[in-house]
Amino acid sequence: MFSASSFFDLSDFAHRALFAENEPVWAALKQLKGYMNGLNYSQFRHERLQDGVPLPCPLIFHEGKLQTTEGCEIVYGDTNKGKLRVSRAGQELTGASVLMAGAVFMGSRILLGKGVLIESGALIKEPAVFGDCTEVRQGTYVRGYCLTGSRCVVGHATEVKHSIFFNDAKAGHFAYLGDSILGGAANLGAGTKFANLRFLPGNVQIKTPDGPIDSGLRKFGAILGDRVQTGCNSVTNPGTLLGSDSLLLPNTTAPSGYHSAKSVLG
Repeated sequence: MFSASSFFDLSDFAHRALFAENEPVWAALKQLKGYMNGLNYSQFRHERLQDGVPLPCPLIFHEGKLQTTEGCEIVYGDTNKGKLRVSRAGQELTGASVLMAGAVFMGSRILLGKGVLIESGALIKEPAVFGDCTEVRQGTYVRGYCLTGSRCVVGHATEVKHSIFFNDAKAGHFAYLGDSILGGAANLGAGTKFANLRFLPGNVQIKTPDGPIDSGLRKFGAILGDRVQTGCNSVTNPGTLLGSDSLLLPNTTAPSGYHSAKSVLG
């Protein structure tokens, strides 16, 4: 019931090593720090990139190196569809990612895939990993230990900490995710909030039909399976698990605990 494969299609997720089949799905949150600390971040350095200071000019990341945009033409097409284009002297720099002026980076342990766009006003704390064709929008606050797959959106005025996005997961507008996992193609309506801390002391308990299960986590937000959708201004209580293809309707607070696939909460 609680294996990762019962929530997600792991076959094309680059970081599936986080998920062990013989452990409950939330165990990946316990492994996230160790996993991300073990990655190689050595390429994210440039003389114009200063820790905690807004980037004074745009940079591109191409062939494993940060570079200035001098002589470049940038076409800001649909990032998620691979239409962000960078060329220099008429030659396309295939797979180049763009860091817009005004973005702020705190630390250098940051990994970018191909065709990633980091917009002005985003604040990103290390460590962070953004997969191919991911868009990090203006006003985003990434608080460290955040990892996305490909074609994700971390949206305007959205705050994320210690969380995982599967491929095509989107938190586009005014969301909060802490200690949480978004499955493939999951989509959060504007203003969705994942509460991740109980009022009372102790670990978050997972409510199930067979009784509560101790998650072993003091902080635990929500886990949304593949293709789950939330409506605008919805909220999840700590330790909420929504099975694949479920719906959390607008202005609804999801009760803590496990909700099976194709549930409709409203």
